[in-house]
Amino acid sequence: MSKADRLIYLPLGGAGEIGMNAYVYGYGKPGKERLILVDIGVTFPDMDGTPGVNLIVPDIAWLEQNKHRLEAIFITHAHEDHVGGIGYLYKRLGGVPVYARAFTAHHARRKMLETGNAEEDIITASAYPEFIQAGPFNISFFPVAHSIPESSGMVIDTPAGRVVHTGDFKLDETPVLGEPFDENMWREIAKDGVKALVCDSTNVFSLKAGGSEIAVAPEITKLVSEAKGMVVATTFASNVARLKSLADAGLAAGRSICLLGRAMQRMVAAGEATGVIGKFPPTIPVEDARDLPRENLMLIVTGSQGERRAASAQLANGKYLGMQMKEGDLFLFSSKTIPGNEKGVIRIMNAYSEMGVDVVDDTAGIYHVSGHANQPDILRAHEIFNPQIVIPMHGEHRHLRKHAILAKENGRASQLAVNGMIIELTGIQPKVVEYIETGRTYLDGSVQIGAFDGIIRDRIRMALNGHVLATIIIDENDEPLGDPWIEVMGLAETGTSNAPLVDIVEADLGQMLMRSNDKTLRDDAKLERDIKKEVRRSVQAEIGKKPEVTVIVTRLV
Repeated sequence: MSKADRLIYLPLGGAGEIGMNAYVYGYGKPGKERLILVDIGVTFPDMDGTPGVNLIVPDIAWLEQNKHRLEAIFITHAHEDHVGGIGYLYKRLGGVPVYARAFTAHHARRKMLETGNAEEDIITASAYPEFIQAGPFNISFFPVAHSIPESSGMVIDTPAGRVVHTGDFKLDETPVLGEPFDENMWREIAKDGVKALVCDSTNVFSLKAGGSEIAVAPEITKLVSEAKGMVVATTFASNVARLKSLADAGLAAGRSICLLGRAMQRMVAAGEATGVIGKFPPTIPVEDARDLPRENLMLIVTGSQGERRAASAQLANGKYLGMQMKEGDLFLFSSKTIPGNEKGVIRIMNAYSEMGVDVVDDTAGIYHVSGHANQPDILRAHEIFNPQIVIPMHGEHRHLRKHAILAKENGRASQLAVNGMIIELTGIQPKVVEYIETGRTYLDGSVQIGAFDGIIRDRIRMALNGHVLATIIIDENDEPLGDPWIEVMGLAETGTSNAPLVDIVEADLGQMLMRSNDKTLRDDAKLERDIKKEVRRSVQAEIGKKPEVTVIVTRLV
């Protein structure tokens, strides 16, 4: 290791937010470091802040500019916030190899094919103690328990020391499906010393030790066995262990099981194809489910977060694929509602309540356990790995700050790192050495746009204020020809004058044009400004809104 070389960590997503994970590690001379990228995820839009947007991915402009330094991409697990961006962003990163374990690689290949990339660029990797060389890095995936099969942390060996990147993890020795927490493996990884632990912060405010997936199954079985009508349950489609627990509970109660929702069916198929599930309980197609007595049927459906197009919401709206909820049925939310999704979930709950359906959620904490480590488990990870430095990741600012405080209270060096902050890990103390501009990229239809391009801002302004299209014709003598006319969208039809808004605004605009001097009528730019100003003034006087205005000036020559 040269004295001039340094080890850096740069989050492009996932630090200061939950979702859209993308973490860069670099080693070498400042500005010339060889790089690897860990995860390339997405986050999801909402109608309030990002109306019409399909997906949100990290702003990788800095990494794209430095793609000649990028050695490889590594994906820790198959959740969308870790793998969902690979198809959309891969071509911008120079075609480097992408490594993932079998179950994750299965999903990554599908995403590559869906976006016109080559699935061969996804390389299936083995787990610890197998290592992969990528420039100055020597990297191994080590199994961790989480809420999706084959989740992994990463051992990243560098000339400056060993870095352990936990990925999303919990300490579960009985996870039903997937690999259990293996303390002996963790201690073996740590035995020669850990320079830095880059650690999940999601549940740092939860003060009780995390629960095990195996404790959920008996409670679900009891609930389903006591139900009288049809049972419908939802959870995260990726939580294959929970899907199995739900299906097993239904079978134990003598019910046939039907999976509704492509994401859920896809996860089960991937688990069977890669061997991580073993034998999933038998299921029946929806065509057969329609003919069964309600008391003999259990549906497991997508939509645990209130997604409008998912099966849960469709059933709440009425019929879905010929299935319908009725009074006396039971609906179980075997999941935690992610902050920000409460409105959609509550809307569905109320819709079922109006049908007479009994809705059960996890308020009592017995039908769901988190896939993330709680505070005692995070501190236990600190103790096992015994790192010189702790860097909190995967959390909002408040999570990262609390995690850093806990690390320092226990005598470990720590640095709160948010997206765009380059942290040097070479010395005893981590330090911020540079800031880069980063943010979000929106997948809007079939194109990628920047968060600051103004497109979404304009869309929000139109949603808030309405829109007016004003059209005028100017003749060969630079005089208005006929009356102006307008079209409105998203505005009330009448205002304080009790006359049609269109008529009022057209009359006001006609008066303005009659007052305009020759210089204004010859200048398109000035004419447009004056028309916009008059339209906004007129609409505000009538209905109290200042709309967005588009002006079309047609000149006859």
